Amino acid sequence: MDHDQLQGLLTALAIGLLIGVVRERRHGEGPAVAGIRTHAMVALAAAVATMLGVAVLVAVTLAVGVLAVTAYLRTRGADPGMTGEMALLVTTMLAALAQSEGSLAAGLAVIAAVLLFAKSPLHRFARDIVSEREVQDALLLAAAALVVLPMLPDEPVDPWGVLVPSKLWKLVVLVMAVGMLGHIALRAVGARWGLPVAGFFSGFASSTAAVAGFGQRTREEAALTGVSASAALLANLASLLLLTGILATAAPALLRASAWPLAAAAGVLAITAAIGLRRQAETPALPHEPQARAFKLSHGLLLALMIAVVLVLSAWLRSVFGDMGALATAVLVALVELHAAAASIAQLSSAGGLTMTHAQWGIAGLLASSAIAKTVLAFASGNRRYAFWVGAGLVGMAVTCGVVTALVTATA
Repeated sequence: MDHDQLQGLLTALAIGLLIGVVRERRHGEGPAVAGIRTHAMVALAAAVATMLGVAVLVAVTLAVGVLAVTAYLRTRGADPGMTGEMALLVTTMLAALAQSEGSLAAGLAVIAAVLLFAKSPLHRFARDIVSEREVQDALLLAAAALVVLPMLPDEPVDPWGVLVPSKLWKLVVLVMAVGMLGHIALRAVGARWGLPVAGFFSGFASSTAAVAGFGQRTREEAALTGVSASAALLANLASLLLLTGILATAAPALLRASAWPLAAAAGVLAITAAIGLRRQAETPALPHEPQARAFKLSHGLLLALMIAVVLVLSAWLRSVFGDMGALATAVLVALVELHAAAASIAQLSSAGGLTMTHAQWGIAGLLASSAIAKTVLAFASGNRRYAFWVGAGLVGMAVTCGVVTALVTATA
């Protein structure tokens, strides 16, 4: 027996012992259908059968299946569940897999053991915590991301090459995902801290989607307006950090020249978000069964339509005015996609197509354009107080960036 065979046998034995121990402890109040010794023996049998050939492995698997069916028929009156019987088959398959893919088999065994051990929490989560509406939303999100998205073409469908159906649908999925993320955070850690944390991290994916998603929540739960606005502002703070990373990669000189304006803009967003959280020191208790949906598909579809219109318009302007209109086009694109516009200005700056001063003002213009678009979106998606608070933070960010840019360029 060589080293690989010995390692495979030991891995199979470890898998059987691990799953068997969990099964034994889960049935501490009575005899288990298959405990630690049974799972260990089944794992060793499957491992040896794999070494002897496919025919022997098939025979062992069928034998284990027959034993599992027999055990179920004997115990179904007292325990109608089939988890114990399926665990035997899982042990068989993982022990066989361990002979060729030991690490993968061991990892899957740990997952299986966790699922078996977490019986009560999983049942409570599925039956008591998650509502039927939340399950529907999760299924809709999964269908949008895993069924519809792969079917859409990755090639542009317009004469200017800007309308890519898969990219537009990704934004729809992002809007839905942001809503779901905020909903989960809200249920997990409460409204005051759950929404801001979810908002910040969702901003790395799409701050536009975050503004729309959190705005939708304020129309359904007005008491969460303050924390939702702070979450939207923190999403824009994360988006600004991502923009800084893009400039650092594509145009380091432009980043150094725009460091103070960008830092001032980030400070305004952080302070405005913090004030919103401080003003709402007490957040109302969450209902046990939230009535609001995690997201609305119509919001994502409307946002994708708006982006498609602006992209076509910006492409047409560029075709009419040529490279001279590149900066204006970038500012227009920033209405819907800040990072793509920043990347275009960074490329123009590094290639010498724009002077440093023009590029600095271009970055300030992108923030102003993005602030205007997201403020309008805040009014369209959320209630009035949410829109004013988000708009104040975004406009303050843009104005501060413009003022500091003027000071920096004047002293350069």
